[in-house]
Amino acid sequence: MKVAINIDIMFKEPIYITRPLLPNLQDIYIKLNEVWESKWLTNNGPQQINLENVLKDYLQAENLSLFNNGTSALLLGLKALNLTGEVITTPFTFPATVQALDWNSLTPVFCDIDPTTLTLDAAKIEPLITEKTSAILGVHTFGNPCDVEQIQLIANKYNLKVIYDGAHSFGTNFKNKPISEYGDMTMFSFHATKLFNTIEGGALTFRDNSLVEKLSLLKNFGIANPEEVVLSGLNAKLNEIQAVIGLEVLKLVENERKKRLKIKRAYESYLKDVPGISVLTKLEDECSSYQYFVIQIDEELYGKSRDWLHEKLKEYNVFTRKYFYPLCSDFEWYQHLDSARKENLPIANKTVTEVLAMPYYGDLQLESVEKICKVIRDAI
Repeated sequence: MKVAINIDIMFKEPIYITRPLLPNLQDIYIKLNEVWESKWLTNNGPQQINLENVLKDYLQAENLSLFNNGTSALLLGLKALNLTGEVITTPFTFPATVQALDWNSLTPVFCDIDPTTLTLDAAKIEPLITEKTSAILGVHTFGNPCDVEQIQLIANKYNLKVIYDGAHSFGTNFKNKPISEYGDMTMFSFHATKLFNTIEGGALTFRDNSLVEKLSLLKNFGIANPEEVVLSGLNAKLNEIQAVIGLEVLKLVENERKKRLKIKRAYESYLKDVPGISVLTKLEDECSSYQYFVIQIDEELYGKSRDWLHEKLKEYNVFTRKYFYPLCSDFEWYQHLDSARKENLPIANKTVTEVLAMPYYGDLQLESVEKICKVIRDAI
């Protein structure tokens, strides 16, 4: 049965899934003037060095290296670890996670996800380990931490590296520790859609001090000095303009997190009694990044599918995202992999039809949240 549109709650202006956190232009002008006066635009300039040091403190990271985007960071991080063979990872992630494996000639072995956290199901990792396995690549999905302690126990047992795609986890803590303390390496994305952004950008945090120089070389063509190229690298440096943006945006992050917490609580309050609608549960010992607010739609209980609700909200000028969709294991070039078969990934294949990322950013008005939730409630 078609549900009529309630014009009283129609949005005149589009409500998008996210809006970038932007600093005051006057503050940017001051910093840009410093860049213009120095005439140093890229190649390890003072703004980039400053941002690297500030972020190292903020994330409480032993080592941190900045990149032009998160994908480059992950790709070169994997390269720096000299991994070979197979890497156990999740199918429920953004394509860049597994594409970084592809570019390093590594074979993904897909592991199903936990139905509560939507991260790698640690209980299903060990049966997938073979003599070819060199690492576990987890994703802190929507900023929700993986089962980092159990994953580390497995890695220690089999002498595997642990890398985390922390694109969503800027500011996430677990058991009073920053998320960067877990695993051998964590990638962060600073894309414009992220809580903290440099418009485009990314970083790696890592434990091994010997990787500092190697990553510096890898992101600068492998150039050691004007007369020597010592390895095959890329151009993956963060420039001074991006660094300026980052330095100013970082000042706004904590206030943005407070605003998002209020919005999260409003969503939860308005949706708590809606049959078939559930929200991602925060772990007891977790301090969230508040990167995304995601709901799951149980079609049997709600009476409508996720795709139906996605389209219905569009009619009200509200733009949500089927995130993540599709599963990476469904990509054509992985169809020969046994681990990509649907029967081996039942939770991931169910989840990918249920998740919907809602509009979520600090400037979203609470009355707008109420109206969005009314559309969801009235659809029953």
